[in-house]
Amino acid sequence: TVSAPLQRFALQTLQRHLRELHGRHVQDGALVVLDNASGDVLAWVGSSGELSAASEVDGVTALRQPGSTLKPFLYAQAIAERRMTAASLLEDSPAAIPTTSGLYIPQNYDRRFKGWVSARTALAASLNVPAVRTLVMVSPDAFHHQLGALGLPLREPAGYYGYSLALGSAEVPLLSLTNAFRTLANGGRYGPVGEPPQAAPAIDPRAAFIVGDILSDSNARARTFGTDSILATRFWSAVKTGTSKDMRDNWAVGWSERFTVGVWVGNADGAPMWDVSGTSGAAPVW
Repeated sequence: TVSAPLQRFALQTLQRHLRELHGRHVQDGALVVLDNASGDVLAWVGSSGELSAASEVDGVTALRQPGSTLKPFLYAQAIAERRMTAASLLEDSPAAIPTTSGLYIPQNYDRRFKGWVSARTALAASLNVPAVRTLVMVSPDAFHHQLGALGLPLREPAGYYGYSLALGSAEVPLLSLTNAFRTLANGGRYGPVGEPPQAAPAIDPRAAFIVGDILSDSNARARTFGTDSILATRFWSAVKTGTSKDMRDNWAVGWSERFTVGVWVGNADGAPMWDVSGTSGAAPVW
């Protein structure tokens, strides 16, 4: 199902951007393009090739921490369960959440707090503390189950990750993550890679629509990304970026009407990148 012209273009795009990041201690990347309707893989770039010291490692199937790219599924679940709407206010303020192993104290990417924000802004601007507060409402067990229904194979039980699951502490492959986003593109209906979506929805179709509307809203993400960010496209698209702890993984995953595209940038050996964020690492390739 791979399209040769698209595959060549995808590899060239990835390699060109990684060369631009030379000096930021990043040499690996991967990307996958899926057809929303059929689930066909149209492009599969597992490695940056000659730029990599580990070019045999397939970044499309390797397990990596997804960071904030799990947040759309969390908010979709909270909206589906009628715990919030896109306009609900969430508090972005210092939080200390009691757990069996002590206090869990989440921080935002910029170490600042925005006060009361709408759920729309919290998701689009990728604020961490409101996401953790949302997981407190939904519960790690229920969210873990939801991720499993989307084909994300988490190796440990919910209790192992705790509230850090909201911020992507589990490890998932790029292929499974991109296909989970394809579920949002298909109105909440999940289908395995290479297969059309199933009739029964894995996510409430109304919640999937709302999350797509939020992730396509340039104004909603302006608090973090500005009004004219690299995430904007000339046509309708929805996208979410993510960065894992210590800048070890960088992601951009999103969809248009016809395609879902997932990009990962990092180092195959897990070494941290230097000052590479969601918008400077994976998003330009996306």
